[in-house]
Amino acid sequence: MTRYMRRAAAICLLLLAALLVNAVRVQVIDAGELNANQANRRPLIARYAAPRGDIVVGGRAVTGSKDTRQQLRYERTYRNGPLYAPVTGYSSQLYGDTLLEYAEDGVLTGMDPLLAPLPLWNDFTRSRRPGGTVVTTVEPTLQRIAYDGLAGRRGAVVALDPSSGRILALVSSPSYDPGVLSGNSAAVTSEWQRLNGAVHQPMLNRAIRQTYPPGSTFKIVTAAAALDARVVTDPDARTDTPDPYVLPTTRTKLPNPVKGCRKASLAYAIQWSCNTVMANLGVKVGLERMLDAVGRFGFNDRGLRIPSRVAVSNFDRRMSVDQLALSSIGQFDTTATPLQMAMVAAAVANGGELAYPYLVDRTTTRDGDTVRTTPRRTYQRAMNPATALELRRLMVEAVEKGTGSSAAIKGAVVGGKTGTAQHGLGNTGTPYAWFIAWAQHPKAGRPAVAVAVVVEDAEADRAEISGGGDAAPIARAMMQTALRGAR
Repeated sequence: MTRYMRRAAAICLLLLAALLVNAVRVQVIDAGELNANQANRRPLIARYAAPRGDIVVGGRAVTGSKDTRQQLRYERTYRNGPLYAPVTGYSSQLYGDTLLEYAEDGVLTGMDPLLAPLPLWNDFTRSRRPGGTVVTTVEPTLQRIAYDGLAGRRGAVVALDPSSGRILALVSSPSYDPGVLSGNSAAVTSEWQRLNGAVHQPMLNRAIRQTYPPGSTFKIVTAAAALDARVVTDPDARTDTPDPYVLPTTRTKLPNPVKGCRKASLAYAIQWSCNTVMANLGVKVGLERMLDAVGRFGFNDRGLRIPSRVAVSNFDRRMSVDQLALSSIGQFDTTATPLQMAMVAAAVANGGELAYPYLVDRTTTRDGDTVRTTPRRTYQRAMNPATALELRRLMVEAVEKGTGSSAAIKGAVVGGKTGTAQHGLGNTGTPYAWFIAWAQHPKAGRPAVAVAVVVEDAEADRAEISGGGDAAPIARAMMQTALRGAR
């Protein structure tokens, strides 16, 4: 009898061991595969079982969570959704996350290891902390001015603190309410189809994900390259540029928007936006040195994050000399995001040093304890300090006596550059109106803000579109507000 009991006990122990081995296999070895299985809804249920952390602008949350009492319990809500959609993105139970909702998902869901009380705590306990908070650098007043200034027209505005790289405004128009995509109902699917099918592409983040020909605003980059390369040693000296200027190796004549560009100086060319002078200077600088110059400003950088991904601003690495001439005035295949052109203005304003742009000031726990802060860091030395000093003067003259006069602010130092970028087959498309600028209070030790504005209004009269007329007033309103805070 004892022998049979021993055998039964041994079998039971063997079965118990087998159960333990299988449990280890399921919970450890196969856990990742089972967790990722599309048929497993538990991760999705767990993801929405608690409120998501908030994104904060100006000390106030612009996001929230709504208890639906459904299996996927909490849905995302948005305050002033269209205003901040280019910053927050959306968090959808059906379509995933974008922009800050995606880049900071670990903090917002409570899964970031830095939120845990001990290292590897989440791995051992398979638990998550309450969602943390993402505090942005955006200034609500500047964001509102830019949004209202575009007034629903297609375009974008970016404002930076030139000294630190903090993004003060990030606006894309037309916009949309990300809250309509939060849940998983048929209405969400319908809204998704409507938004994706809209002609004006409201979900396209034109500030960081759309590139445009920068037109004459790019002449600031070409001027920096020419001064750094010593192709120009005296910005006020006359150049040898003829008018009309025939593109090298072609019979194509390059027009000017104004008279007086024949043999004009660099200073005059920036002040009145002479195409011929800047194209000629780009050719003299040469492709290799132009590539070096544009790279220092951020062009062709595929790794730029703010922390959301930024589209690549392009300056072709291979081109003929006539194409180089056109690229040097912001045409041909040269394209830039509004963020990129704000970086150009910021580099000039900050003495040639370009600070890395960033959108998240810090992340915190639900209780407000700081988890991570974004440090100020240098992106590149975009140009020599002496070059930046000259360009500051030339941009100020463009506002005080040139094409950017509508951006002038009494009692402030304002530098700017207008641009009207041609595009489309045979340049028949409605031009894009550009304006880049920076402003500094005379008694302040550093510039208050750098701004880039682009307006692509397909319903406007082509002859009336200009950077000075369409884009500069928006920049001026933003700079006025930023200067009040800098005093």
